[in-house]
Amino acid sequence: MGQKIVQVDAFTDRPFAGNPAAVCVMSGPRDVRWMQNVALEMNLSETAFLHPVEDGYSLRWFTPLVEVDLCGHATLATAHVLWEEGYLPSDAPARFQTRSGLLTASREGSWIELDFPARAIGPVTGPIDELALALKVPVRSAAFNEFDCLVEVESEEAVRNLAPDISRLSAIPVRGVIVTARASTAGIDFVSRFFAPRVGIDEDPVCGSAHCALAPYWSDRLGKTELVGYQASPRGGVVRVRVNGSRVHLGGQAVIVLRGELADSADGLADGLMD
Repeated sequence: MGQKIVQVDAFTDRPFAGNPAAVCVMSGPRDVRWMQNVALEMNLSETAFLHPVEDGYSLRWFTPLVEVDLCGHATLATAHVLWEEGYLPSDAPARFQTRSGLLTASREGSWIELDFPARAIGPVTGPIDELALALKVPVRSAAFNEFDCLVEVESEEAVRNLAPDISRLSAIPVRGVIVTARASTAGIDFVSRFFAPRVGIDEDPVCGSAHCALAPYWSDRLGKTELVGYQASPRGGVVRVRVNGSRVHLGGQAVIVLRGELADSADGLADGLMD
């Protein structure tokens, strides 16, 4: 029997919205080359691979091009699969050992809450002129954390209408560029979009790890610890955030859209493709 694989739309309550991720629940570790080739085959922004360990699950995330250190939507998708497919009781928390340390997920009705590290943006000003040219809009401010560049622009409308020069954005030496503005839509505190061409994702539909930076950024500016973000990509998705010191709690929903099985022959093909 081949390896089971499940595709989930994360940070949404309906199919064909939010951010799709593939999830492989494995019995044990697999070769990195195989995982990278499966991620390339799935051609989604992230494919998650996990297997049981002593204290929960070992979890890794791959884009079509590289392994990444932190991914919110694929972690949300993974937790959803563990509960929906019967790997964990519905009232049991999910615990993940990752390259970013221990991450946990808990279920609150139809919502899932992730406990992630905050990734605060530093005070260093980024290359505003270069970013403005790449984004084709005026830039209010730009700064970095260890992963990304966060750019604030003038309005929600500017975020929604962005049509950036992806080639220019790929020259910015970061994992991705987060573009954000204070929301004008009722019930939403801030909007954002996320572009990561350097890791093979021109635009990520809803990026949970970007909200690890967005949450403390907007918490400081708006003076509150609980906020609602909307990622205004063509697919769109809602992320509830709660800042708690050095941690950020990310809330979202998820929907399974596909269950499948990788063919047995994929094992041999994966090794051969990397030789």
